[in-house]
Amino acid sequence: MAEKQGAGRGKKKAGKLPRALYEQELYRLQTELVKLQEWVRTEGTRLVVVFEGRDAAGKGSTIKRVVERLNPRIARIAALPRPTERERTQWYFQRYVEHLPAAGEIVLFDRSWYNRAGVEHVMGFCTPDEYRRFLRQCPVFEQLLVEDGILLRKYWFSVSDEVQQQRFRRRLEDPTRRWKISAMDLESITRWEAYSRAKDEMFADTDTTESPWYVVESDDKRRARVNMIAHLLSTVPYQDVLPPMLELPERPSATGYQRPPRDLQTYVPDHASRLGR
Repeated sequence: MAEKQGAGRGKKKAGKLPRALYEQELYRLQTELVKLQEWVRTEGTRLVVVFEGRDAAGKGSTIKRVVERLNPRIARIAALPRPTERERTQWYFQRYVEHLPAAGEIVLFDRSWYNRAGVEHVMGFCTPDEYRRFLRQCPVFEQLLVEDGILLRKYWFSVSDEVQQQRFRRRLEDPTRRWKISAMDLESITRWEAYSRAKDEMFADTDTTESPWYVVESDDKRRARVNMIAHLLSTVPYQDVLPPMLELPERPSATGYQRPPRDLQTYVPDHASRLGR
């Protein structure tokens, strides 16, 4: 499963998913995600979804589509910053444990404890002993989560070197995306094979029967999003929970209350009216 330069050459790739078809299917899948959410809430289920992969592989945009129509009180994103000095002295998994879901919650990890097997290992931010300890402890940690009843799903977003380069370039040129790229991201270009090796070693130790990895081909972001969401839905035995019947009440007649004059309030200027002039 290594992502090496030139990987996939000779293999015919699926074409880009047409936008109209993508939007239609995405809406259908998001409707199912709402049903999944209600099932999680009513059944008291705990669902954890881990998103990992190369920089610019499409993890963030997929997470955005997953939560787009969900209740943020039920489905939340855990995107942890770099650890503090105090957290560096804790058991490695400790700061992730506090972000795990309670009953009736869904947590999406935008990168996770697997930072240790990826960027920390490749960039030398952890020691060899800390890296080896992680590979030993991670399957045990995840087995404990599964045994406790947590539904754990792990997705690796796989992107080719050519497409990653194109996405990096667009981020550098687009002021609205510039924040999405850092010097650390660009460093990954020169360490492509090191990251490939680290990913393969990580899979060898953590792709277990209890918590397997699922690889998402993500050169086409539209295709990756619908494939990932469809797969997630297929792995959870959710059922459609009928909502309570609600009726819109009739608006009562006015009783003579007079609202204050509009000029006593400060309104936002109508910027939209100046557009197109």
